Amino acid sequence: MCLLSDLAAAEPHWPQLRGPGALGVADDANLPESWSADQNVVWKQPIAGRGWSSPIVAGDRVFLTTAVNQGPDEEPRKGLYFGGNRSEAPTTPHQWKVVCLDIHSGNVLWQRVAHEGAPTHPLHVKNSYASETPVTDGQRVYAYFGNVGVFCYDLEGKPLWSRRFEPVKTRYGWGTAASPALHEDRLYIVNDNDEQSYLVALDARTGDEVWRVDRDEQSNWATPYIWRNELRTEIITPGTVKVRSYDLSGKLLYELGGMSTISIPTPFSRFGLLYVSSGYILDRKKPVFAIRPGATGDISLADDENSNEYIQWSQKMAGPYNPSPLVYGDLLYVLLDRGLLVAYDAHTGEEVYGRQRLPGSGAYTSSPWASRGKIYCLDEDGTTVVVQAGPEFKVIGANALAEDDMCMATPAIAGNRLLLRTSARLYCIGNTDAAE
Repeated sequence: MCLLSDLAAAEPHWPQLRGPGALGVADDANLPESWSADQNVVWKQPIAGRGWSSPIVAGDRVFLTTAVNQGPDEEPRKGLYFGGNRSEAPTTPHQWKVVCLDIHSGNVLWQRVAHEGAPTHPLHVKNSYASETPVTDGQRVYAYFGNVGVFCYDLEGKPLWSRRFEPVKTRYGWGTAASPALHEDRLYIVNDNDEQSYLVALDARTGDEVWRVDRDEQSNWATPYIWRNELRTEIITPGTVKVRSYDLSGKLLYELGGMSTISIPTPFSRFGLLYVSSGYILDRKKPVFAIRPGATGDISLADDENSNEYIQWSQKMAGPYNPSPLVYGDLLYVLLDRGLLVAYDAHTGEEVYGRQRLPGSGAYTSSPWASRGKIYCLDEDGTTVVVQAGPEFKVIGANALAEDDMCMATPAIAGNRLLLRTSARLYCIGNTDAAE
């Protein structure tokens, strides 16, 4: 379905997971406060297969990945639960695809099969074989599929290069999910697994390996972050054993212990600080750290410490499991998987308001985003709860999609459009009443 409209948008660009700077903020976007499966829908396009990667945007083009099973698929189950481990990989052929759509109409401009065959590893039933979000520099798009490889295309879909990776075992066969990070002419990939974890730098123009460092880690799912601060540029890699920072040549700069036993949220920076978090739901360690630039060596906190020379503040039981935190204005918002929102002062770590229950299913995997004084929280049922930004917790509204839509991907923002991926389709949300 497509609604023809002329929504204004100036050079939309959402190049990676959580957009520019991995911040999840788009204050220049005039997004509607309300929508549904039909209201304020500019277009919606069915997407074959399964993929929890987020859409990304370069100009008038939207890119996403998917994995299409040629046989029957087990449907994922919503909500937090145990027992989703699968010990055997599917034996049916799959196609790992990169799809490009026109941002104005939703029409598919091109799609490429990056790899075809039976999967080499099993998945948790809620994961997908296309959970890593691609990244673009505006000239090329880089699609990484864990345990398969990375594939580079120009914006017209021409294959430029590919690099295969040997499949590795992940914890309980849950599969992979950490997205690549791009900085200047290098592509950085973290593969934390149960065999030999590593961080690798690839030449973005050729795919050649520039360097690789082994990591003393087991399976994690956190995307690396390139932190350009006032002193240097760092590659930040959250882990279970340590958060580690590397320089652009792969040299270890510092490390920080005290993380949860599983690391998933993506780091980011604001106000000259680096924010890193983890919060496995069954763990006693669920930290949020605010780190100053220039650290060296081991900067781990003692049990009775909440700050030190390089850690401005910490909250040791505040971290989320799946969603990444969000800094908007002077506040840091933490969305917990079970549908609770908490706000802290981003400068000091002091609690502004405690756990507030959001309406809806209470199951949240997608990361929140912010625009024009509002915080948006998308649950797995496809309902986006809109919260007023600021020190007072206030729910403005809740926007539900179709009943058959499950949501685990973090949306993208392109100009005045919200690109919201579900298990069945990609929605483009915009102010269609104003356009008409």
